[in-house]
This record gives sequence, C-alpha cells and structure tokens, in this order.
Amino acid sequence: MRLALFLLVLALPAQAQPLRPWSGGPTPALELAAPDGKPQRLADYRGRVVLVNFWATWCAPCLEEMPSIEKLRRSLDARRFAVLAVNVGEGPRAVGDFAAKMSLGFNFLLDRDLKTSKAWGARVLPATFIVDPDGKVRYSYYGALDWSRADVRKAITALISE
Repeated sequence: MRLALFLLVLALPAQAQPLRPWSGGPTPALELAAPDGKPQRLADYRGRVVLVNFWATWCAPCLEEMPSIEKLRRSLDARRFAVLAVNVGEGPRAVGDFAAKMSLGFNFLLDRDLKTSKAWGARVLPATFIVDPDGKVRYSYYGALDWSRADVRKAITALISE
C-alpha cells in the first residue's frame, strides 16, 4: 500500500505541486551582470516581490514555463513585482538571441561561473525562488510550473499586500 501511494505521488504532474516555503536560511547574495554588461543586484528591488528564476536555453522545461512567468509579470503591478531570469552558465550572445526571439519583458542576468546558482541551491533547472519586499526568500520551486495558476498568483499577491 505504501509503495502504491509513493508511486501515485510520483505520478502527480508537477503542475499540481504547491510552492514550497523556503527553508534554506538567509537570502543568498545576488549581484550579476545583464547581457549588456550592466550589473544588477537583488537589493535594488527592495520593496517589491521578486521572482528569481534560474534557467538555461538548453533546458526544455525552463523554456516551457517562461510564457507563464511573463503572463504573471504582466498581470501584476510592476512597481510591486519583478522577475529576474538568471541564466546558468551561458554567455550574453546565447541569452540575447533567446530574449530577441521571445516576447518577455523581464530582466535577464548571467551566472557564467555558476557561483550564484550554487549559493541559491539551484541544483536542477528550472529553479525558482520568490523573494518578499523585505528581501527574504519565502518560497521555492524546482521544475517547471504554470506561474499563472490561481494558487501561485494568490501566494504572490499575498506577499505584495504585506
């Protein structure tokens, strides 16, 4: 019976899994360059809820979830919500070419040496973290997710309203 229950849980689609409360300790530092070379820091977004997404152009689930991240971003107030898409291990050309092909309005950052990804515990891609307006990671999610889901939006809007 336990084996059947375990297999049932494994068979559930990733879409059914909720955001997980963060248990990784203090928020890791995040200061990376955009593809144009301009540095960006998570601290610059203080006062906003920030979705930090670790991804790569070769990661099919990463690319699958990008439109739903954009849909969520467009539906929320830009003064209170932002998205930082941290590319893992690739260069500005790959990220720039990808961004040019997609209609995504969020900021892309480059983690070429993988130090930031390791600090955040992004062991699998995509890996996403929700940071509250005070700069504390509140939720994490590993794998692709439909970010426009009602329960996900509710969790994020609750943080925006805090």
